[in-house]
Amino acid sequence: MESLGSRIKQLRLRAKLNKAALARNVGVSDVTISYWESGAIKQIGHERLVALAEALDCSLATLLEGDSAPQMLTLHHEGPLPWEQVQSTALTVPEHLPLKANWKAPCMMVTPAPGSDFAPAAPGDLLLLGPTRVFHKAGLYLVEQDGKLQLKQLSKANSDMTIQAVLLAHWKAA
Repeated sequence: MESLGSRIKQLRLRAKLNKAALARNVGVSDVTISYWESGAIKQIGHERLVALAEALDCSLATLLEGDSAPQMLTLHHEGPLPWEQVQSTALTVPEHLPLKANWKAPCMMVTPAPGSDFAPAAPGDLLLLGPTRVFHKAGLYLVEQDGKLQLKQLSKANSDMTIQAVLLAHWKAA
């Protein structure tokens, strides 16, 4: 599996940018770019990831997963869950992602469907969901309540809703 650092370098070269130009576009030093590319810095905050994707003229999914990134699944209030959709592909959590939960099982990268309301996520944002039926710890969960899927902040299990997934990471669209 290709590392995030080598992917940043590959995308930088494809965009015909030197480290200094990329650093200016992202708002960091060229030394930071070198550390990212070498893997000396493994975790990058979501604001910097979004800025990197924009500067490299690629999607956040391509930056995180490479050109073989799974097709982006859309999250709807009704209908099949993203991992039940025909084109779904589970992925293992890349080690360079800062997650809100310790997660070792396969997960899904999705985006809210246009016209949907999955606050705090908006259409175009990327969500990393860990399919589960159990409450793990306080956080945002994808739950089914009254026949509709919603993102809800849970501090404990709630009997009037069915847990479908835990939100592992959320990246705002640029």
